[in-house]
Amino acid sequence: MRAALIVHRVLAGADANLASIRKTLNQAADAGADLILFPEAALTGLTNNDDPAHDLPLGQAIPGPATQALSTDTRRRGIWLAIGLLERDGNRLYDSAVLIAPDGEIKLKYRRIQPQWHGRRADPSVYGQGAGLAKVGTPLGAFAFLICGDLFDDGLIRRARKLRPDWLLVPFARCFEDGAWNQARWDREELPAYAARVKLAGVTALLTNNLADKSMDMGAFGGAMAVTGDGTVIASLPLGRQGMLLVDL
Repeated sequence: MRAALIVHRVLAGADANLASIRKTLNQAADAGADLILFPEAALTGLTNNDDPAHDLPLGQAIPGPATQALSTDTRRRGIWLAIGLLERDGNRLYDSAVLIAPDGEIKLKYRRIQPQWHGRRADPSVYGQGAGLAKVGTPLGAFAFLICGDLFDDGLIRRARKLRPDWLLVPFARCFEDGAWNQARWDREELPAYAARVKLAGVTALLTNNLADKSMDMGAFGGAMAVTGDGTVIASLPLGRQGMLLVDL
């Protein structure tokens, strides 16, 4: 399997992001990717502020116009696509991810279980979490999702290990408090922590982060990596760089 891990620059507006995502998807397919992974909340970034009037319009129906457009691309290019997006279900908002097959069907939808994608005082009748952790079999192997902070939840790691997928997809949207793209801090503190969590899950994981200015997505600093189930980082993309990490697995 050739996987393309996309570090996506978050733009202002879902339409602009969708256009950029579709362009990059085609570039990854041209590079021979079988699976393409975009970050958490790739259509908007985590620009929610716990005000439902602001945040609910950020959400997309699943299925809906955005996933239908992406399904058109997966059918045309014959690829698997994994992408994170804020999901609106009526008057509820979730931090979700989908895996779309080469036939255009959504084969797996996952809602982030760990709640820190929103503030502690966010209205629980609006801001929701998932409960289920599932895998789906494909010709490329069995896939499961964790999103961002899910990876640092011991209970979810145990559930992921018990599930025994072949591949763990981890879209995330991460920044440092000061908005800096600090490679030295990442290499010293964060990368070993992420690798250790993957080792606990015991399954090869593909992880990719948004890239954004501080005014968008709190300055998400980018970066992508592939980590084996024993915690070995086999490929990575530096922080602060928009682009594509191709990994043959």
